[in-house]
Amino acid sequence: MKYCFNILGLVLIVLASACSQTSFEDKPSLLTYLKNPENGYTQSKQVNGVDICLTYRPTDLLVAQELRGATSKTAVDSLRDKYHKYLYFNLNISKNGKELLSAVPKDRNEFGAMVNELSFGMEQNVHLFTNKKDTIPMMDYIYPRMYGMGSSTSMLLVYPRNKELTNSEFFKISLKEIGLLTGEVNFKFNTTLVQEEPSLSKL
Repeated sequence: MKYCFNILGLVLIVLASACSQTSFEDKPSLLTYLKNPENGYTQSKQVNGVDICLTYRPTDLLVAQELRGATSKTAVDSLRDKYHKYLYFNLNISKNGKELLSAVPKDRNEFGAMVNELSFGMEQNVHLFTNKKDTIPMMDYIYPRMYGMGSSTSMLLVYPRNKELTNSEFFKISLKEIGLLTGEVNFKFNTTLVQEEPSLSKL
Protein backbone atom coordinates (compact mmCIF):
# COMPACT_ATOMS: atom_id res chain seq x y z
CA MET A 1 0.00 0.00 0.00
CA LYS A 2 2.84 2.39 0.87
CA TYR A 3 4.45 1.57 -2.49
CA CYS A 4 1.22 2.47 -4.29
CA PHE A 5 1.04 5.83 -2.51
CA ASN A 6 4.66 6.55 -3.52
CA ILE A 7 3.85 5.81 -7.17
CA LEU A 8 0.73 7.97 -6.98
CA GLY A 9 2.73 10.82 -5.50
CA LEU A 10 5.32 10.55 -8.27
CA VAL A 11 2.59 10.65 -10.92
CA LEU A 12 1.04 13.75 -9.34
CA ILE A 13 4.42 15.52 -9.29
CA VAL A 14 4.99 14.72 -12.97
CA LEU A 15 1.52 15.96 -13.88
CA ALA A 16 2.00 19.16 -11.88
CA SER A 17 5.32 19.78 -13.62
CA ALA A 18 3.70 19.29 -17.01
CA CYS A 19 0.88 21.68 -16.15
CA SER A 20 3.30 24.38 -15.00
CA GLN A 21 5.60 24.04 -18.00
CA THR A 22 6.99 27.42 -18.99
CA SER A 23 9.63 26.36 -21.51
CA PHE A 24 8.85 25.60 -25.15
CA GLU A 25 10.88 24.08 -27.96
CA ASP A 26 9.73 26.43 -30.72
CA LYS A 27 8.14 29.82 -31.33
CA PRO A 28 4.75 28.52 -32.59
CA SER A 29 4.21 26.58 -29.33
CA LEU A 30 5.18 29.60 -27.24
CA LEU A 31 2.95 31.93 -29.26
CA THR A 32 0.00 29.57 -28.88
CA TYR A 33 0.56 29.58 -25.11
CA LEU A 34 0.78 33.38 -24.99
CA LYS A 35 -2.38 33.89 -27.04
CA ASN A 36 -4.48 31.65 -24.76
CA PRO A 37 -6.32 34.14 -22.50
CA GLU A 38 -6.40 31.57 -19.68
CA ASN A 39 -2.63 31.96 -19.25
CA GLY A 40 -2.91 35.69 -18.56
CA TYR A 41 -0.46 37.00 -21.16
CA THR A 42 -3.15 38.14 -23.61
CA GLN A 43 -6.09 40.33 -22.69
CA SER A 44 -8.80 41.55 -25.05
CA LYS A 45 -11.65 44.03 -24.77
CA GLN A 46 -14.33 45.26 -27.14
CA VAL A 47 -15.77 48.74 -26.66
CA ASN A 48 -18.21 50.38 -29.11
CA GLY A 49 -17.21 48.05 -31.91
CA VAL A 50 -13.48 48.56 -31.34
CA ASP A 51 -11.41 45.45 -30.54
CA ILE A 52 -8.36 46.05 -28.38
CA CYS A 53 -5.89 43.26 -27.61
CA LEU A 54 -2.74 43.49 -25.49
CA THR A 55 -0.18 40.65 -25.42
CA TYR A 56 3.02 40.41 -23.41
CA ARG A 57 6.06 39.31 -25.44
CA PRO A 58 8.66 37.51 -23.30
CA THR A 59 12.39 38.05 -23.70
CA ASP A 60 13.06 34.89 -25.73
CA LEU A 61 10.67 35.94 -28.50
CA LEU A 62 12.76 39.07 -29.05
CA VAL A 63 15.95 36.99 -28.90
CA ALA A 64 14.66 34.49 -31.44
CA GLN A 65 13.60 37.31 -33.74
CA GLU A 66 17.12 38.76 -33.83
CA LEU A 67 19.05 35.49 -34.11
CA ARG A 68 20.13 34.56 -37.64
CA GLY A 69 21.71 31.28 -38.73
CA ALA A 70 24.00 29.34 -36.40
CA THR A 71 24.02 30.54 -32.82
CA SER A 72 26.27 30.17 -29.82
CA LYS A 73 25.44 30.18 -26.13
CA THR A 74 27.43 33.40 -25.78
CA ALA A 75 25.33 35.11 -28.44
CA VAL A 76 22.06 33.89 -26.91
CA ASP A 77 23.09 34.96 -23.39
CA SER A 78 24.15 38.37 -24.68
CA LEU A 79 20.80 38.94 -26.41
CA ARG A 80 18.86 37.68 -23.40
CA ASP A 81 20.71 40.17 -21.20
CA LYS A 82 19.99 42.95 -23.70
CA TYR A 83 16.23 42.32 -24.02
CA HIS A 84 15.54 41.27 -20.43
CA LYS A 85 16.06 44.86 -19.30
CA TYR A 86 12.70 45.79 -20.80
CA LEU A 87 9.07 44.65 -21.01
CA TYR A 88 7.46 44.33 -24.43
CA PHE A 89 3.77 44.37 -25.30
CA ASN A 90 1.97 44.01 -28.61
CA LEU A 91 -1.03 46.34 -28.80
CA ASN A 92 -3.53 45.50 -31.54
CA ILE A 93 -6.58 47.68 -32.25
CA SER A 94 -9.16 47.13 -34.98
CA LYS A 95 -12.64 48.23 -35.96
CA ASN A 96 -14.89 46.02 -38.08
CA GLY A 97 -11.94 43.73 -38.76
CA LYS A 98 -9.85 46.56 -40.26
CA GLU A 99 -6.94 48.68 -39.13
CA LEU A 100 -7.89 52.04 -37.67
CA LEU A 101 -6.77 54.21 -40.58
CA SER A 102 -9.03 52.22 -42.91
CA ALA A 103 -12.09 52.15 -40.65
CA VAL A 104 -12.22 55.31 -38.50
CA PRO A 105 -11.31 58.58 -40.29
CA LYS A 106 -14.20 60.19 -42.20
CA ASP A 107 -12.11 62.66 -44.21
CA ARG A 108 -8.55 63.67 -45.01
CA ASN A 109 -8.20 65.89 -41.94
CA GLU A 110 -9.28 63.09 -39.56
CA PHE A 111 -6.96 60.70 -41.40
CA GLY A 112 -4.00 63.03 -40.95
CA ALA A 113 -4.80 63.60 -37.28
CA MET A 114 -4.98 59.86 -36.59
CA VAL A 115 -1.73 59.18 -38.47
CA ASN A 116 -0.05 61.81 -36.28
CA GLU A 117 -1.59 60.34 -33.10
CA LEU A 118 -0.50 56.78 -33.89
CA SER A 119 2.95 57.75 -35.14
CA PHE A 120 3.97 60.28 -32.50
CA GLY A 121 1.42 60.47 -29.68
CA MET A 122 1.21 57.04 -28.08
CA GLU A 123 3.73 57.87 -25.35
CA GLN A 124 1.13 60.28 -24.00
CA ASN A 125 -1.80 57.92 -24.60
CA VAL A 126 -0.62 54.62 -23.09
CA HIS A 127 0.50 54.53 -19.45
CA LEU A 128 1.75 51.80 -17.13
CA PHE A 129 0.94 52.05 -13.40
CA THR A 130 2.05 49.76 -10.58
CA ASN A 131 -0.33 48.82 -7.75
CA LYS A 132 1.59 51.36 -5.65
CA LYS A 133 0.53 54.11 -8.10
CA ASP A 134 4.03 54.48 -9.56
CA THR A 135 3.98 55.56 -13.19
CA ILE A 136 6.48 53.71 -15.38
CA PRO A 137 7.35 55.86 -18.42
CA MET A 138 7.30 54.25 -21.85
CA MET A 139 10.82 53.86 -23.26
CA ASP A 140 9.79 53.49 -26.89
CA TYR A 141 7.15 52.18 -29.25
CA ILE A 142 7.19 50.91 -32.81
CA TYR A 143 4.26 51.56 -35.12
CA PRO A 144 4.67 49.99 -38.58
CA ARG A 145 2.27 51.48 -41.14
CA MET A 146 0.35 48.72 -42.96
CA TYR A 147 -1.32 51.00 -45.53
CA GLY A 148 -4.60 49.11 -45.39
CA MET A 149 -2.94 45.70 -45.81
CA GLY A 150 -3.57 44.49 -42.24
CA SER A 151 -6.64 43.51 -40.28
CA SER A 152 -5.62 45.60 -37.26
CA THR A 153 -3.39 48.46 -36.18
CA SER A 154 -0.45 46.90 -34.36
CA MET A 155 2.39 48.40 -32.37
CA LEU A 156 5.10 47.26 -29.98
CA LEU A 157 5.26 49.06 -26.62
CA VAL A 158 8.50 49.04 -24.61
CA TYR A 159 8.84 49.71 -20.86
CA PRO A 160 11.84 49.44 -18.50
CA ARG A 161 11.89 46.40 -16.23
CA ASN A 162 12.67 48.45 -13.13
CA LYS A 163 12.36 47.65 -9.41
CA GLU A 164 9.18 49.70 -8.91
CA LEU A 165 7.46 47.42 -11.39
CA THR A 166 8.98 44.04 -10.50
CA ASN A 167 8.40 44.64 -6.76
CA SER A 168 4.71 45.42 -7.25
CA GLU A 169 1.92 42.88 -6.93
CA PHE A 170 0.33 43.83 -10.24
CA PHE A 171 0.47 46.57 -12.84
CA LYS A 172 -2.04 48.26 -15.13
CA ILE A 173 -1.66 49.43 -18.70
CA SER A 174 -4.11 52.18 -19.55
CA LEU A 175 -5.07 53.32 -23.06
CA LYS A 176 -6.57 56.81 -23.16
CA GLU A 177 -9.32 57.89 -25.52
CA ILE A 178 -7.71 58.49 -28.93
CA GLY A 179 -10.78 59.35 -30.99
CA LEU A 180 -12.31 55.87 -31.03
CA LEU A 181 -15.16 56.61 -28.56
CA THR A 182 -13.93 53.86 -26.25
CA GLY A 183 -13.12 56.02 -23.25
CA GLU A 184 -10.15 54.90 -21.17
CA VAL A 185 -9.45 51.16 -21.44
CA ASN A 186 -7.42 49.36 -18.76
CA PHE A 187 -5.59 46.02 -18.70
CA LYS A 188 -4.38 44.50 -15.42
CA PHE A 189 -1.48 42.00 -15.25
CA ASN A 190 -0.12 40.08 -12.27
CA THR A 191 3.59 40.86 -11.94
CA THR A 192 4.42 37.16 -11.50
CA LEU A 193 3.60 36.74 -15.19
CA VAL A 194 6.69 38.73 -16.17
CA GLN A 195 8.81 37.48 -13.27
CA GLU A 196 8.18 33.88 -14.37
CA GLU A 197 7.80 34.47 -18.09
CA PRO A 198 7.90 31.48 -20.48
CA SER A 199 11.07 30.81 -22.45
CA LEU A 200 12.40 28.89 -25.45
CA SER A 201 14.58 25.88 -24.70
CA LYS A 202 16.09 25.83 -28.20
CA LEU A 203 17.61 29.04 -29.50
